[in-house]
Amino acid sequence: MKLIITLSALLATSGAAQALDCSAPQTQQDMNQCAYQMWQYADEDLNLAYQMARDFMRTTDSYLPENLKGAEAALRDAQRAWIPFRDNACAAEGFAFRGGSMEPLMVLSCKERLTRQRTEELRSLSEMN
Repeated sequence: MKLIITLSALLATSGAAQALDCSAPQTQQDMNQCAYQMWQYADEDLNLAYQMARDFMRTTDSYLPENLKGAEAALRDAQRAWIPFRDNACAAEGFAFRGGSMEPLMVLSCKERLTRQRTEELRSLSEMN
């Protein structure tokens, strides 16, 4: 969490000075900021996929007898468990560069990767028929 707050502060203070070109970042700070942006884009996609999967599960529940309902709650509980899993798994990856300027890049790149994987899982789930 501290990492995200630090990166958010960096983005806020440096954003006004010049636009960041993530197609060719020049410094470690630029790479870290671009990784943060990529993770944010991935998180936006994840939220859309989650909403689609939640709608699908809600519809599934509507067809089930009362004693068999629970698809939406199961998805919600799974997602709530997945978020700390992702965060802790990526923090562990960051320990290879602990305290260095590359640590945020490693953690955020991991978060983007795992978030994109989860997004695909949620999309697949909502496409089950």
